[in-house]
Amino acid sequence: MGDFKYEVIKVFGVLSESPKGWTKELRSISWNGRDPKYDIREWAPDDETMAKGITLTKEEAQKLKELLNQIDL
Repeated sequence: MGDFKYEVIKVFGVLSESPKGWTKELRSISWNGRDPKYDIREWAPDDETMAKGITLTKEEAQKLKELLNQIDL
């Protein structure tokens, strides 16, 4: 995998934390200078190392919100 740059625009919050201190978070991130996207992934306690995650455009995040609102949790 090639080099990439990212800038954390905003941290919305932590969804969960593992016993080793990794946190699964919802953030807004700009990847390689592009427009920010909503991002869900795990971050190491040093906030430098990350796991694979998922990025969503605003439209995808809105659709996910609609779908989650339909589910009886």
